[in-house]
Amino acid sequence: MIDWITNLNLPPEVITFVLAMLPVSELRGAIPLGLGVFQMSYFSAFVTSWLGSIVPSIFLVYALGTFSRWLSRRSACFEKFFSWLFKRTHERFWKHHAKLGSLALVVFVAIPLPVTGVWTGSVAAFLFGIPKKSAVLLIALGSFVAGIIVSLVYFGFFSFFKFIL
Repeated sequence: MIDWITNLNLPPEVITFVLAMLPVSELRGAIPLGLGVFQMSYFSAFVTSWLGSIVPSIFLVYALGTFSRWLSRRSACFEKFFSWLFKRTHERFWKHHAKLGSLALVVFVAIPLPVTGVWTGSVAAFLFGIPKKSAVLLIALGSFVAGIIVSLVYFGFFSFFKFIL
C-alpha cells in the first residue's frame, strides 16, 4: 500500500493533505505518513495534515443536512444509511454534550481513536445544532489537539510511561 502511494508521483504534501481528508485515516494516518515515509519536517507534516483534516468539516457542517435530506428522499438505501449514522453518532455523543456543551465537540474530535474525529464530529455538530461557524472552529481546535497527541505518540513520548508504570 505504501509503495502504491509513494509511486503516485505527487508531492508529499499533496498526498499527506488528501490522506488527512479521508474519514478512515484523517490526520492520525497522515502525520505518520508525512514524517515516516516522506521525511517531511515536523511543521510541514503537522500543518499539511491539520489543514487537510479541516477541509471535510467545512463541507460536512455546512451541507450535511441538505445533502442527507436530498439523498434520503431519492433512495431508501441512503435513508437507511443516514438514519443509522445519525442514531449511532447521537448515542456516542449525547452524554458528552450534556456534560460539556459545545466544548464536548473539541474533546470528541481530539481523541485520536476510531470513530472519533473530524468526520464524526461534523455529524455530531449537525445533529446537536451547534452553530456552523462555531462548529468548524471547535472541530479545527479538536483536530489540532489530536495532531499534537498523534505527534507525541509518533515520537515515542508516551513510551516513557511504560517504564514508570
